[in-house]
Amino acid sequence: MLDEYLTEHLQPLNLSREEFSEVLFRLLDYGVLCRDESHTEAALYDRYLQCSGLVEDYLSVLGVRIQHDRQFAFVRLFPPGATIPGMADEDSAPFNSGFRIRPTQQEVAVILVLRTEYQKSLREGQVDEKGRAMLSLEGLAIAMNNLLKRSLPEGQVERKNLFRRLRQLRLIQFNMDDDLDSDESWLSIQPGITSFVSDEVLETLLGDDAGVVEPDEAASAAPIPASQMFNDNDARETDEEKN
Repeated sequence: MLDEYLTEHLQPLNLSREEFSEVLFRLLDYGVLCRDESHTEAALYDRYLQCSGLVEDYLSVLGVRIQHDRQFAFVRLFPPGATIPGMADEDSAPFNSGFRIRPTQQEVAVILVLRTEYQKSLREGQVDEKGRAMLSLEGLAIAMNNLLKRSLPEGQVERKNLFRRLRQLRLIQFNMDDDLDSDESWLSIQPGITSFVSDEVLETLLGDDAGVVEPDEAASAAPIPASQMFNDNDARETDEEKN
């Protein structure tokens, strides 16, 4: 029955079952599609636009919700009961955490600071036409100390793994060849950062009487799908995707 339904609805779109499955597999594997990330994701995002209704119908059976930002061309999945900035949850929250996971405190700390610096760039008009904001590692380290009294990982391997994870979540972009121990290295904060930290959490962090916010207090502001639990091999993208 499902096969007949898909065939009937994919045929007018000139899409095969395999092409439809590729979009679903990528979304469920990565939890996000960002058109500007690579040629591969650009093609899959454009294909998603063709069959977005079918994708939404398919995932709605699982209770998975989709956030689609047409302005900055990215799609992100959220598990049932996840708190999504700007989107109301029509159903009740799950009894337990379901298949959601929480990022580590280190990851949450960096995400919070990136969101704060992105908001600052928005106010100052320092974002490009694709909604991206540039931030140096020195600036990130200073902001982390000022806002959270925390430091970036000192070890280069640990630091690279942290940034690789945030890049996999499509929150930042950076040159893999750069020395991430150098203060002169730069990151590009992606507009998708706004879907990880709500305005309420940001206001608390920036409030005059807020003081220092502990990352675990705001961990729920970054609802990461379980599909984002990947290893180092999953995080590395091939040159074929980037070219």
